[in-house]
Amino acid sequence: MFTIPSVQKPAVQGLSQDGLSLLQPTELLAALSLDGADWKMLWPKLADSWNRLPPDLHLRDGGHYRKRRHACFVQNFSTQTLQPVPHRAHWQPVDYNALHGGFERWFDPVEPDIAHDPLWISLLTSLGHLFCKVKPVSEWFIEAHQFRIDTAGGVGRPTPEGAHRDGVDFVAVILVGRSGVKGGETRVFDAHGPHGLRFVMHHPMTALLLDDERVIHETTPILPAGASEDGYRDTLVLTYRGGGFQAPA
Repeated sequence: MFTIPSVQKPAVQGLSQDGLSLLQPTELLAALSLDGADWKMLWPKLADSWNRLPPDLHLRDGGHYRKRRHACFVQNFSTQTLQPVPHRAHWQPVDYNALHGGFERWFDPVEPDIAHDPLWISLLTSLGHLFCKVKPVSEWFIEAHQFRIDTAGGVGRPTPEGAHRDGVDFVAVILVGRSGVKGGETRVFDAHGPHGLRFVMHHPMTALLLDDERVIHETTPILPAGASEDGYRDTLVLTYRGGGFQAPA
């Protein structure tokens, strides 16, 4: 197992040495030099957009437990800009996603008010700068995924593909919120060895940063915490890739 101190190092050090960094909300804001007062005031607007996610129509396990939106951006360090790109499909090779890889998946775009929100832009930009300290690039090709996994059918699967890599350089998994559920244990494993780490993300804005070339990850299913089956787990998953977006050959 990775030792707990390994994930309490500064984010850049943890990513460089261990391939991961687990940050509590205050640690995330400090690592990204973001204003905590602004985030406390503006976060509810951003989090509320998860209540309007449409169903994911591409689940190949027959489930109906996932809702999502998707958007893509290019962060250019020469011009110091973050630009949205025309809406495009999400694609992964089967090498990285045996269940949903090999075909184009079109999801509804992130709402314009969210994609252009200063809070959203500062988060994506600041993470890009942090990752560039670990692996310098001239541009990041960023994909943003808003996920809601619910328990309306009795069980929700955050990662139906199982333990996996995403085929990018870095991944950020940020908890937006969870309500009325149990389970959802995040597991990170060394891609080339026996070490691993297991934990549950409880607090909104807890973030897991991953070097996708060095670790694999998964999250266990969620179940209703009580008699009601209207529980959910909301996350924002951001992937950063140099050299271009993944696309069919």
